Amino acid sequence: MKNLYGDDVSPLYPRLGPYLSDGRRRVDYVLAYHIQKPSSVRRRSSRFADNSFIRRLRRSLSMRGSQAPLQPKEDPEIAAQEQRTDYHEDDKRFRREEFEENLLETGLELEKDEGVRNKIPGIGFLKIHAPWNILCREAEFMKLKMPTKKVYDVKQGSNLVEKIRLFIHKVTAPLHPKVDANRPQSVKSLSHPFSREKQHLYSVFYKYQPIGLIRKYFGEKIGLYFAWLGVYTQMLIPAAIVGVIVFLYGCATVDDNIPSMEICDPRNNITMCPLCDRACSYWKLMTACGTARASHLFDNPATVFFSIFMALWAVLFMEHWKRRQMRLNYIWDLTGFGEEEEICCVFYVPHITLSLSLCKVKLTCTDRLPAYLTTVVTMCFMIAVTFAIVFGVILYRISIKAALHISNYPAARSNIRATVKTTAAIINLIIIIILDEIYAAIARWLTTLEVPKTDKSFEERLIFKTFILKFVNAFTPIVYLAFFRGRLVGRPGNYLYVVGSYRMEECAHAGCLMELCIQLCITMLGKQLIQNNLFEIGIPKLKKLLRRRKSEMDTKQEEELNKTLQRHEKDHFLGPFVGLSPEYMEMIIQFGMVTLFVASFPLAPLFALLNNIIEIRLDAKKFVMELRRPIAAKAKDIGIWYNLLRGLSKVAVIVNAFVISFTSDFIPRLVYQYMYSPDGTMHGFINHTLSYFNVSDFQPGTEPLQPMHLGYHVEICRYKDYREPPWSSTPYELSKEFWAILAARLAFVIVFQNVVMLMSDFVDWLIPDIPKDISLQIHKEKILMVELFMKEEQGKRLAARDNHNQDNFTSPSSADQSPPQPRSRPVSHANCY
Repeated sequence: MKNLYGDDVSPLYPRLGPYLSDGRRRVDYVLAYHIQKPSSVRRRSSRFADNSFIRRLRRSLSMRGSQAPLQPKEDPEIAAQEQRTDYHEDDKRFRREEFEENLLETGLELEKDEGVRNKIPGIGFLKIHAPWNILCREAEFMKLKMPTKKVYDVKQGSNLVEKIRLFIHKVTAPLHPKVDANRPQSVKSLSHPFSREKQHLYSVFYKYQPIGLIRKYFGEKIGLYFAWLGVYTQMLIPAAIVGVIVFLYGCATVDDNIPSMEICDPRNNITMCPLCDRACSYWKLMTACGTARASHLFDNPATVFFSIFMALWAVLFMEHWKRRQMRLNYIWDLTGFGEEEEICCVFYVPHITLSLSLCKVKLTCTDRLPAYLTTVVTMCFMIAVTFAIVFGVILYRISIKAALHISNYPAARSNIRATVKTTAAIINLIIIIILDEIYAAIARWLTTLEVPKTDKSFEERLIFKTFILKFVNAFTPIVYLAFFRGRLVGRPGNYLYVVGSYRMEECAHAGCLMELCIQLCITMLGKQLIQNNLFEIGIPKLKKLLRRRKSEMDTKQEEELNKTLQRHEKDHFLGPFVGLSPEYMEMIIQFGMVTLFVASFPLAPLFALLNNIIEIRLDAKKFVMELRRPIAAKAKDIGIWYNLLRGLSKVAVIVNAFVISFTSDFIPRLVYQYMYSPDGTMHGFINHTLSYFNVSDFQPGTEPLQPMHLGYHVEICRYKDYREPPWSSTPYELSKEFWAILAARLAFVIVFQNVVMLMSDFVDWLIPDIPKDISLQIHKEKILMVELFMKEEQGKRLAARDNHNQDNFTSPSSADQSPPQPRSRPVSHANCY
């Protein structure tokens, strides 16, 4: 048995676990590749197929003695195709051999596992072992910080924040996993960039927190993801509690809400104008009683408080994460970690060989201009496609509403609004899920066209494009319901039409906030249950089922084979790791739904919390059991995702200000109560918001087909708007109440935005990014590290002087046997300041 070098391997050492054939050198990494037959074997196998070899042999023997044997005729196209195939396979083999030679030159030890030694047909494995001296060399090049033997007591801070943190830690102690700690948490090792000359100062260290174990197995980059997801889920707990309280407040006060009581009061006998042309007839306002009561659950005075709370919550979450990230950097010895040298990104360019690096390719702005133009045009086109699809759903709602109004089935006409809202929201959800997958592929294709020079640049550009497309895809229907529906309608007798005779949609009398809530609820729950959780569980199981069906072995044979497979062979059947971008992306979109339109859906934090509790478990199972172990990567932060989160938290303040001001009835109620109400209460608010219309002013062909639907002739109908009555000098013009309310709405947006921004900046300034105890410990570590190395260098000088004295004096006197005195005092703590 021989390894890749051709050296004999002793059969005394069995192949147990992740070791090479000698049983001593541990396997640090495994590369898998497809085994291809040699080109000569392939040509012979294709030429001698179907027992043609025997016939050709007999023919050649029968024609012995002639000048030249007859050569069999071959199809030139088949021969050319075989030659191209052979060339490709040989090229792959040559590149793989060149790659292996480069690994050997760096000092790594390799061993191939293929042929009879491998139980997976068609797959070869290259086992890699990194010797200790190679690891030390690379650790020194990377300036990898490692803990030394020197430990010191970590004194906890005595400030109020630290005491609160310790109290919370003790209270939540039962929630922590039972992980034994061999070293007290108050003791920490001094860490310093690794040096081969000072190996005697380092020892193995262990982390006993769960995040520390994740970081140790998967690396800092994945460890930071799980830490961030844990902090985000933890911060959702107070947001969910306050959101539930706001919702319960709406439930408790729904019977005391004067506007909804006036809508439900049959004594008002208010006749409303038709909701569509011809097919719709007049209707009573009290039929919207259920919608009005349901709207109060999400549109009440507590909504404003909740919007301010969530804006501050977003700031507190960002600050809490920065402090948590800094604490992890300190624990993981990343405080002095800088950006490593960026690696050239060549994995997505298939035509570039491994020996050619993109670092040597100089692309000017002129070279990249076509790719950039393609990106801009394609992104704009995809966004336009999203807008077109949303407009198509709008036309669906308009047409299905008219069809249900003229239906002969009483059940179809009884609940038209709920049917249209729910089906449209489900259609939007299906479209969002489908387009998300398409947009992810388009974003990767566009990023590949730009040929980014480094892996980091490639990842950031891909994340930004994917985020823009998915954000527009998820939030375009919501933005339409919040800010555009009901705004561009017109009035009875002068409606706005699109695509011929389609009249633009109107909001219900209680406003569009209820429809916005339904859309948010279905989109959020649907994306979490279907796109995130169901896909993460169902797709891997479906792929596993398909692999089993393609296999010719039964279940018992598969179990027997699985017992004989080694660890790297079992891991080959796991799915490949595609990066953290999908995990972060779904959480970023969820964060947007929690913060951007929380004024219309206070239960969003609760649903997000329940989803994330499941998400953490699913991600843990997926990373450990269903995916191949990713390459560990160092990172001191979450990168571009933090910038996206911070941007969303800033936009959320503006969006919630506009939702409260323009989508809800909060501002019109305040204006009426303090400017137009005769007794300072909300009595008469509904009548104040309704304008008058003379039915004789209908445009020809738009009047109802059944004008006597209510049993009496209608001369005046009402519609929700602030316009002059038909008997005024300026009929149907916008009234002064409209302009007063518009001014109040704009003033509220300005005040709300500036007050919340000021409060957010104050909280940001009040909470330091680096915890005080961590900053003190970092300063203390620097002092102790200087003292440690000064003592070591001083000891070396003393030992060298002793050796020099022993060489000069063969028989030292008794006075010389005393230890020499140091020339200078050791550096004290005070001298280091």
